[in-house]
Amino acid sequence: MQLPADFRPADFLAFHGRDARQVAERVTGSRIEKGILWHGHPARLTLDLSPGRAEARLDVDGPAPDPAEVTPLARHLLGLDQPVAELAAAHRDHPQLGPLLARLPGLRVPQAATPFEALSWAITGQQISLAAAVSIRRRLIETTNLHHSSGLACYPDAATLARLDEPTLRTAGYSATKAATLLEVARRTADGRLPLDHWLHTRTPAAEIHATLAQLRGIGPWTIDYTLLRGFAQMDGSLHGDVAVRRKLQALLGHDTPPTPKETQAWLAQFAPWRALVAAMLWAS
Repeated sequence: MQLPADFRPADFLAFHGRDARQVAERVTGSRIEKGILWHGHPARLTLDLSPGRAEARLDVDGPAPDPAEVTPLARHLLGLDQPVAELAAAHRDHPQLGPLLARLPGLRVPQAATPFEALSWAITGQQISLAAAVSIRRRLIETTNLHHSSGLACYPDAATLARLDEPTLRTAGYSATKAATLLEVARRTADGRLPLDHWLHTRTPAAEIHATLAQLRGIGPWTIDYTLLRGFAQMDGSLHGDVAVRRKLQALLGHDTPPTPKETQAWLAQFAPWRALVAAMLWAS
């Protein structure tokens, strides 16, 4: 695949290198290897990045993958179809965002391999630090004990998690509330009541996804917006309740204290339909 001139490989590699133990993702130089389940079979997705170019390879312990499916997966992970140029063109002269756009040209949001991975990660990370969330995620992967023949662990899919129970998830570090929510989401996804992959492939409107997820116990606005951003590449979730977004906005505006969620929501509103992409720029700043 051809990469745009402003592609930022360091962002992508850093996102997938969050777990220093590299249980399910290995980052070596400009290469990432990620363990996933491909139609239920352990697989290793390898992405090699070089200036202007990305090469993707999927090794499956099972039937050979269709190359026509691998390319869209790689493009999705890399964020190649995100509207970064449109945001820059519309707001390059904005007094606060304009300088940030100039400092971070071409910033894209690295994606999870599947919407379920994004949603389950968002549930894991609710109201805890990134380090704690990474640790619990690792323990979840180790609990399900799925490995590709290369030795790389695979992030579990919905069907795998649906077979677990709350005590097992509690042992992995989840609170009782999060364990119940994760199991409910996994079971609904596995039996088709929560058609996450269908929503992705049919480009279901964010409002429809938001309305459905909001009906589930333990799923709030932040979890939904984060899932829309990382799992569906939907760039208009507000993320105004995110603590890091508020702190970075405080620095950008030069305020003494972080803005309230309501004030952050009002500031982000001017950048619709790219509010989540702006929030990601605040994270990166």
